[in-house]
Amino acid sequence: MFTHNPFAALGDLLPPLVMQVYIVLMIVLVAAGTLFDIVHKGSAKYFFENWRKSNKPIGRGELLSIAIKTGVVDVLASGEFCNARRRVAHLLTMYGFLLYVISTAVMVFSYSTASIWPQLWWVGGLMILVGGCWFWFFIRVDVAAEGNSPFRVMPADLFILSLLASVTLGLIWAYLQTSASSGANVFFGLYVIATTVLFASVPWSKFAHMFFKPAAAFEKRVSYANGTRSNLPGPADKPEQFGSARQQPRHY
Repeated sequence: MFTHNPFAALGDLLPPLVMQVYIVLMIVLVAAGTLFDIVHKGSAKYFFENWRKSNKPIGRGELLSIAIKTGVVDVLASGEFCNARRRVAHLLTMYGFLLYVISTAVMVFSYSTASIWPQLWWVGGLMILVGGCWFWFFIRVDVAAEGNSPFRVMPADLFILSLLASVTLGLIWAYLQTSASSGANVFFGLYVIATTVLFASVPWSKFAHMFFKPAAAFEKRVSYANGTRSNLPGPADKPEQFGSARQQPRHY
């Protein structure tokens, strides 16, 4: 099961070109949805206007240093999260998603089974499930801090729910396929539907934030370096104000 390319057996159901076109279409939907989100919310306009309001110029060397710090601390290590549990869950989901998506594309465009990509696909999928379910049931603010039910669904939950549904259905489909189950095609259809919802709903979900957050982190560091935040109060550094004598603060 862990060494079998599940997309290789689709040749009996679909021509390889169909899945390859589907992958390209999903990439186009993500790019178009992200651009629409940026224009609709005015994110790019905000960044450029903030850049023009700079109180002092920044040298290329300092700018490169800021970019490297942003990439290492804020992107690769998710340094913006103060809560260690939330950071670990986020890192599991993020790196699992990268492994899962990249290995999916490789296996779709190369049906060779003599490779490590099927194992990476399973590892990535399981990382997403661990990190995503951990976040959904135990770390979400409205669950951990506000006492709401973990089964309470809001429009903002579209991204995480469609991601968990896509991965879960995909892994079930791969397992059923290796056991030659008659239900494999049914779960493949559900897998495609959930995956399409995940990538086509970018303008209405939090999918675009994976592209926006690095830019926001970079802009924040630049604003501190060039003085544009000099007239603003410092960041809140007293999380204990949000706790109580009975429960430690968990929602920051």
